This record gives sequence, C-alpha cells and structure tokens, in this order.
Amino acid sequence: MSAAALIEREDVRAYLTDASASVKARARYSWPIYARENQREPEGDHRFWLVLAGRGFGKTRAGVEWVREQIETGRARRAVVVAPTSADCRDTIVEGPSGFLACCPPWDRPNYEPSKRRLTWKNGATVSLYSAEEPDRLRGVNTDLLLADELAAWPRAETWDMAMFALRLGTDPRAMITTTPRPTKIIKQLLEHDLTAITRGSTYDNRANLAPQFLDEIVRRYEGTRLGRQEIYAEVLEDVDGAILTSEQIRELRVDVAPDLGRTVVGVDPAATAGENADLTGIVVTAKGVDDHLYALADRSCRLGPAGWARRAVEAYHEFDADLIVAEKNQGGLMVEHTLRSLDADVPIKLVTATRGKHVRAEPILARFEQGKAHTLPGLEDLEAQLAAFTPEGYALDGSPDAADAFVWAATELTTDRGAQVFL
Repeated sequence: MSAAALIEREDVRAYLTDASASVKARARYSWPIYARENQREPEGDHRFWLVLAGRGFGKTRAGVEWVREQIETGRARRAVVVAPTSADCRDTIVEGPSGFLACCPPWDRPNYEPSKRRLTWKNGATVSLYSAEEPDRLRGVNTDLLLADELAAWPRAETWDMAMFALRLGTDPRAMITTTPRPTKIIKQLLEHDLTAITRGSTYDNRANLAPQFLDEIVRRYEGTRLGRQEIYAEVLEDVDGAILTSEQIRELRVDVAPDLGRTVVGVDPAATAGENADLTGIVVTAKGVDDHLYALADRSCRLGPAGWARRAVEAYHEFDADLIVAEKNQGGLMVEHTLRSLDADVPIKLVTATRGKHVRAEPILARFEQGKAHTLPGLEDLEAQLAAFTPEGYALDGSPDAADAFVWAATELTTDRGAQVFL
C-alpha cells in the first residue's frame, strides 16, 4: 500500500471517530479501512497470490475479502473456494466470524444454499464451495477466480491439479492461496513460480484481534521451537536430513477418526525441572486399535510443576477411559507415582526406566509408521514434528522430544506383552 493510501486510510479512520452510528455501521464492512498492508493484494502482474502466514494472522478474512472485492467490482463472476474439508467450507469460509456471511454487508449479503454448496450475489455472481478431500468434484468446473484455503493441509494433492484445470474463464483468471506453510511439493512450486506474488506474516501481526490467553499460551509453548517457526512465523521448514520418517510420511498416515479401540494408555515423560524455561512434561494418550495399529489420540503436554502435570495426566486417563498411566521414573523416581496417586489413589500406574537413548527407544515405534501401522489424529502437529526429527544418530532438533517420548512409552506398553516388565 502506498504512503498516500495509508495517509488516506488514517484520515478515514479519524473521520469515523466522530461519525454517526449509521455511518460507522456501514464503514465496518469496508475492508480497505481496516485491512493491514499484508492483507491486501500486492500490486504488479501475477497469477497466484500466496499468503504464507502463522495461525491467527487473518488469512481467512483476507481471502474472503479478496473474493468479495472481485465479485462486487464485477471482475469475477464464477469463483471457486476449496478448503481442506466440507466442514471447513461451511464452518470457516461461510459461517465463521471471518466468513462470507459475517463480512458481507446486510444490503449485499449473498444467498447461501448449503445443499448446493453455493453462494449467490444479487449481481448474479457465484462462489462454489469444494472440499479438498473430493478432487473429482472439480472435474468439469469452470471458474475465473480460485481461493485455496490452507493449501498445505489439503489431504489430496491431486485436488490442486483439478483446481488448476478449472481456472480457465475470463481474460485474467487468478488464484489466492492462504496457508500456514509446510514444505509440500505444491508450496515449493508456487514459491518458485514466476507469476506468484508472495505475502508473509506472523501470528503476532494480528495480536490486536487475538485473545491475550491465546498469545500467552503459544508464546509459552511454541516460541523458540521448530513448530513455532512454522506455525507462528510461517517459515517453510525442510525436513531434517537423514530423518527416519519425513513429515509428509507422518501426515499421510494421519486419520480423522480412530477405529474401534482396544487398550488405551497415557504416556508421561516428566520434566526434570519446573518453571518458564523448563522442558515440557510430555503427556500423550495412545491406543491400540482392533486392527492392531497404534493411534496417538491426544497431546496434553504442558510446562507445569508436578501437581499440574499430574492433574493433566489423571484427567486424560479418565477422559479417554484409559487402562493405565505409564510414566518414566528417571526424573523423580517414586515421587512420580506419589504425585499421581495424590490425585487419584486408584489409577493404575506403571513406572518405566530409560536405560537407552530416546532415539533408540523410538525406533521400533517409528518402524510401525514405516509399515503403515501407526497413526496420529488431527491437532497433534507438535508430536508429528518431533517424530520427524529422529535420525539413526539421535534427535536432530534443539530441546527435548517430550511429547514423542511420552508417545513412545505408551506405544511400547501397547506393543509389549501386558505382563512383561519394560526397562527401556
């Protein structure tokens, strides 16, 4: 945005301070007044606008407003929006707080037809909604505008190919891609494309619109971590050289819902110290399915003192109706058991002792991923990042793989004869 435009915007904001309620009501739907510079389309000749930004940046709002602008100005008649799932289309792109229904003014709000997955404006322009899980639905579609939401999270890469075949109407068909980055093949290709304009941003760019509790939590948990660099600062991080598993391999094995389960175990890797700069206490709930596959169900890792992490572990035990808590006793010995039992005297606890390095203990479990017999559920990106950083020589990232270690303890218990003593 030019300096003149910025000055003009500030003048408008100053005017609105003393404006009537009706003027303010109309102005709230004027995106140029409120959009940050890195939420506006860059100038210049491009076919793709790639927005790589952290969680909470305002990517969805920027994408929705971009489509809205193209439709209201008549530059687009048939637009397509593709999100990772149908639920994302409905709950985020259409009905969410940054979705079309919230962002469009009452006097020009589109008609939403959920059964047809379509929004229609008064001028006849339409937005059709598609799930990235269903690439074949895009066959035969024609559009002059594409919004690809969270492209790096699309479960099927061929959906992008189908979307590109559809982007063929008009004299200037264009696509906007909004995503928290991952080093996928498509993201790398877009970064290298001559006709891609790139916008970068972090979670902190939008701190004025984010809950302080959210900011405090992500700073406490992820600042300074590899996952934080990706999810907060939107860095495209390559996989660790020589890693036993790549992040792509792990993501491909991710499942939305676990099947019927057998035993469930809460794994705990207690931190040696407590406080702001202490390692996390790893707490991961893992189950063995009736298919004999392993499923990481939840990550409740935390940076709390003994009473705090013990409460988290016991709560997870009850929430998932687990059979056992298995905890490493190297850090604290019998204190670990005492702390857990002080919260629930009846919870079954098994203490295990680490006599080999974390990467050695992890290798049999990582082998299950290689065999397609281990899976994560959505929302476990921190655990996945740690699992993708093990090499045959050790753990390749800074810090300790606390969540991964907790998962390994639980998974080892589930893949070992129930009555056996485990001293790994």
